[in-house]
Amino acid sequence: MRRDVFQAIADPTRREIINMIAHQRLNLNAVADNFDISRPAISRHIKILTECGLITIKQQGRERFCEARLQKLREVNEWIEQYQVFWTGKLDALENFLEKNNHINHQKNKR
Repeated sequence: MRRDVFQAIADPTRREIINMIAHQRLNLNAVADNFDISRPAISRHIKILTECGLITIKQQGRERFCEARLQKLREVNEWIEQYQVFWTGKLDALENFLEKNNHINHQKNKR
């Protein structure tokens, strides 16, 4: 199954895993120790994050470490940015409209 970054960040547990390993490289046990869910559940989350390219697993001796690959989050940022620009323009237009109407109403009330 092809997974994308949006699927990965849709789940709060996966977002927390990303946040944790963005700050430091952690082994799989250290990741799992931060959650009150089963290790198999954590493994499924890690697998999804790996399939999406947000983390990589590096073997170091007997340990497997998770490392963040946050470049893929740029896709999300670019997608959000287009809507941010759109809505900022719409809200600015609304503000201008309301200010203009307020000014007109103020003038009418003076008469």
